[in-house]
Amino acid sequence: MRITGKPSRRNVLKSLASVTAIASLGGCATAMTKSAGYARPLSRKPFVAPRISHDRIVRVITGLRPFRPQGFVVKREQFDDKTVIHNYGHGGGGITLSWGSSALAVRESMGMTIGEAAVVGGGIMGLTTARLLQDAGWQVTIYTRDVSRHATSNVGAGQWGPTSVFEEGVASKAFEGQYKFAARIAHHAFQNLSGNPNYGISFAENYFLGHEPQEDSYYLRELPELFTSVAHLEPHEHPFPVPYVKRMVSMLIQPATFLRRIRDDFYLAGGKMVVRNFANRSEILSLGETAIFNCTGLGAKALFDDENLVPIKGQLVFMQPDPAIDYLTIGGGTGVTYMFPRRGEILLGGSYQLNDWTTHVEADVTDRIITDNKAIFDNMRV
Repeated sequence: MRITGKPSRRNVLKSLASVTAIASLGGCATAMTKSAGYARPLSRKPFVAPRISHDRIVRVITGLRPFRPQGFVVKREQFDDKTVIHNYGHGGGGITLSWGSSALAVRESMGMTIGEAAVVGGGIMGLTTARLLQDAGWQVTIYTRDVSRHATSNVGAGQWGPTSVFEEGVASKAFEGQYKFAARIAHHAFQNLSGNPNYGISFAENYFLGHEPQEDSYYLRELPELFTSVAHLEPHEHPFPVPYVKRMVSMLIQPATFLRRIRDDFYLAGGKMVVRNFANRSEILSLGETAIFNCTGLGAKALFDDENLVPIKGQLVFMQPDPAIDYLTIGGGTGVTYMFPRRGEILLGGSYQLNDWTTHVEADVTDRIITDNKAIFDNMRV
């Protein structure tokens, strides 16, 4: 049903406030046992170390994160009779911030006549923006160069943590407030969805490993209420071969499962998707819809002349699955290092290659990821 006419401010605010209402919508395990000193009080399960080796690699991929030192962009811009609302530039926090940043983008449409809207970009930000627009009464068409399974979002690691989103000291205090608002909305939305296994969201123990004391990242310092069971562990309380370990519980999102389900929800709500590549801004502005939401990620650099937008290349290595691995690790290596268990595979990361536009896999990065993770798990104390 098409909804026309100017909505009341009260109804739009109600729709935005209920952003999270959409929530209503084999390999071999290493034979290891816990020792008496390394019991896991949260899960009561033993630590099991994943087996790391080159011959267990099943695939290696790269992706380019759209990063702005000043932070992501959510703003409204007028081009003659077309209203463009931007929602891009989330760095390493695209999946994490999706519902929250998209709620901010939909809020920018307040005062507009609800009717037909175009969302340009079919990644996580485009899909969540489209779903929230549908909840607010809009008829939505997504225009995308890549279907979701080929989007950058689909190669994200998936741990809920709004990291690598902006550069401290460069982003404004106003942006930091916007960032925190988006993070809190998104966290609540993902929590609500976690009860439905079809969305691929679960809670997991997360261990930060360090060879020396390190300051917490911005989101852990500024948003402590979003993480539970936080504790600094003494050496006798963990099996990892590093002196400094911090534990918390966070959400883990399976990107392929989540994207597929949100896409299906979009279709069930009457949405349409058109595969189309836009060479320039004029082609976007020629769309029939007067309300256009720009969720093009790195594409916004050329399409809307954003010179502050740069890529961060990330490389991931996937190993054969092991259902016994049910915890995450971050850190402990010589570079960007992490291990996340996913359905059907174990993900090893990673890299942070700023302003690198190449998309080919680099053998030396793969070797470093394997070496770093192998050093951790081969030397776990059991």
